[in-house]
Amino acid sequence: MTQQTSRRAFLQRASVLSMAGAAAPWALNLAAMSEAAAAVATDYKALVCVFLYGGNDYANTLVSYDQASYDAYYRMRPAVAYLRTELDPFRLDPTVTLPGGRQYALAPELSPLFKLFATDKKLGVLLNVGTLTRPTFKSDFTGKSLDLPPKLFSHNDQQSYWQSAAQPEGASAGWGGRMGDKLMGGNVGSSVFTCVNVTGNAVFLSGQSAVQYQVSTAGPVMLAAGAGNPLFGSQSCADALVKLITAERSQVLEKEYNIVTDRALKSGTVLGSALAAGPVIATVFPADNTLAAQLKMVARMISTADTIKVKRQVFFVALGGFDTHDGLKADHPPLLTAVADAMAAFQAAMVELKVDNQVTAFTASDFGRTLTANDGSDHGWGSMHFMLGGAVNGGRYYGSAPSVANDDDDNVGQGRLLPSTSVDQYAATLGKWFGVSDTDLLDVLPNLKNWDVSKRNLGFV
Repeated sequence: MTQQTSRRAFLQRASVLSMAGAAAPWALNLAAMSEAAAAVATDYKALVCVFLYGGNDYANTLVSYDQASYDAYYRMRPAVAYLRTELDPFRLDPTVTLPGGRQYALAPELSPLFKLFATDKKLGVLLNVGTLTRPTFKSDFTGKSLDLPPKLFSHNDQQSYWQSAAQPEGASAGWGGRMGDKLMGGNVGSSVFTCVNVTGNAVFLSGQSAVQYQVSTAGPVMLAAGAGNPLFGSQSCADALVKLITAERSQVLEKEYNIVTDRALKSGTVLGSALAAGPVIATVFPADNTLAAQLKMVARMISTADTIKVKRQVFFVALGGFDTHDGLKADHPPLLTAVADAMAAFQAAMVELKVDNQVTAFTASDFGRTLTANDGSDHGWGSMHFMLGGAVNGGRYYGSAPSVANDDDDNVGQGRLLPSTSVDQYAATLGKWFGVSDTDLLDVLPNLKNWDVSKRNLGFV
């Protein structure tokens, strides 16, 4: 291991450890970043991951609508199923029809997304995507003849595997961060803003060089005492504190800690000034919606891209509460409303800022849930997800429509979908659009090599 690699590893782990320390969260949410990268972008693009923590119930998000599929859906979850008449206004008519007359409708609570699919053609739907190590069939699952993603149906492990595309809980890097590694060289002098988390620590944004920069929905989290902020009523005391925590040190750990602290303080000042001088976004984001508040901050940061001189950014936002073992009928619809309202407002803001062709948002979750349900549904595997943006070839489905059944070749029992499309293919398609080369994608996504080259790009952007 080289000295530079060791240094990067130290910095990355130091930033992770800092999350546990309440004394200095403003400092070590950053790590020193190398400005070097494999590719340099000249235009601006951003990826925005919208993670739904808890495992979203796919069957009540994208609802089977053709009569035969709807009847099977209703038989398997009569207590929580939508009435078909409720779905009528939200039936999706894609530009490319599905085989066998299959049809879907959006849950009524997702109505703000309907126009984006049906008219604007900026929303695409990915069918039955989930964590895989390689193409997998039912016989592989039952016979255990292939390596499967470890610890299936476990929240923490599948969140980690989804975000890292490599490892269960304990993973140290994610595919968003690894994409940042490859393209942060274009963010000359501003590489610290390559990977931005508006919701908290997540492995998705950790790379080898790129380490997530955390902000709140109000902006950068600044030092309580510093320039213009007296400590114990004394500006001299505040200035002394800043000098102490940024001074050059001879001991290696102290030295690196202070370098990171100094960079954190300076970066917070740069971003704070850029946000203050940035455009006022007229788009109204819904109030009392935590996801909308996060996406509004993403929009504000995107509006400062020219000012802070960034060309590539990866953002992470999230909403929890999707672990609906019970109360599905009551609890799930408000969650979908929050997601739809937030994402629709975000897309409107991107249009307002004239960057909608340069920003792609996409949903993700631990896993789907069982099709069989009483008052709620259990942990599943494959799920349905959305891709949104001006660059998305929307108004159509991608992937294969699974059967609506309990235990056939498309599921592994209780309507747990066996994914027909992998997270790796999902990520590779986004990464290719983002500017990551085919060669670098194999580094970003270690399992991608297990898919035929012709099937790695799903074509939705």
